[in-house]
Amino acid sequence: MIRSDRLQRIAEIVMVLGIVALCQPWNFFLHRYGVTIILVGLVTFMMTNWFGKPVVDDEDNEGVFDVSDHQEGRS
Repeated sequence: MIRSDRLQRIAEIVMVLGIVALCQPWNFFLHRYGVTIILVGLVTFMMTNWFGKPVVDDEDNEGVFDVSDHQEGRS
């Protein structure tokens, strides 16, 4: 099964290819279905955000300095 981040990247590429297909003047088939290609990429991108794994936010940011931690007196 394809991971959601990989599918999201593929959807982004499909959207860009749809824009290229819409703007190119040589192939009428690609020009005709350019918007459809963009919409397929967009729907796929949205589905990966809805059904993909949630991003886990770690509180243990090793080596990362946060200004809010410093203002609250934490070190």
